[in-house]
Amino acid sequence: MWKEAGINPQSGRSPASNVRFARLAEQVADDLRSRLLVGDLVDATELPIEESLRSQYGVSKPTFREAMRVLEAEGLITIRRGAIGGAVVHRLEAEHVAYTLGMALAGRGVDISDVAQALQEVEPACAAACALRADRAQVVVPVLTELHEQAVAVVDNLVAVTTLSRKFHEAIVDLCGNQSLSMLAGALESLWSSHESAWANRRPEGLDIPPSERLDVLGEHRRLIDSIADGDADAARSLALRHLISSQNYPTAEWPEVLISPASVRARFIETSTGSPG
Repeated sequence: MWKEAGINPQSGRSPASNVRFARLAEQVADDLRSRLLVGDLVDATELPIEESLRSQYGVSKPTFREAMRVLEAEGLITIRRGAIGGAVVHRLEAEHVAYTLGMALAGRGVDISDVAQALQEVEPACAAACALRADRAQVVVPVLTELHEQAVAVVDNLVAVTTLSRKFHEAIVDLCGNQSLSMLAGALESLWSSHESAWANRRPEGLDIPPSERLDVLGEHRRLIDSIADGDADAARSLALRHLISSQNYPTAEWPEVLISPASVRARFIETSTGSPG
């Protein structure tokens, strides 16, 4: 009977109505997405209640909720279930790109050394871009200097100094001044940071890296800061590359062929998105 009537027994709708339902949902999602991306609906704000927002589009509740599910899958909103309900807007950041990239690479069976090699191409470019910023003395150098000083203060704690070292690298990318490069390199930094943090947390007792060696690494950070402050892009690029090759050796030597883990990618995304461990 369902077949004769041309109706899907699961949805109760005919193929034609299914197409119309999907198109309406896509149209609503397209409009809301545009409003989110141009800033009409800013980060961390709550969307109007469903009834109010749905009335603007004149669509059914199932159609509207399908549009919201599309936006949630894209990382643009979080739908809150339960008594509170509603949806919260998110501005897309490098972490969202990292999540998608990480899942894609995990699906291809890529190991973390592949990410390390990619970083050796893009992070030095970010360091050079930092050195070319006219406002580097006000915007870049103070941030890097503060992170460097914090790392020196906790050099005896492998986990703490590794965390601050990763923040230093992420800041170079974030402050390079080129949004496209920052987004691309930031996604790679996020993937590497999740790997290096896991390495530091698992090996603080079993792996002996003397504080003197850690200070040597931090000394490379200091020289990189100086080259950026001097506006020497070539030196900044060269120092960043040599430092990456050297510093990446610790976790890759310990775990030479570690595949990118979907669970780790998701845990990192949750931690950076919510501020709490995944």
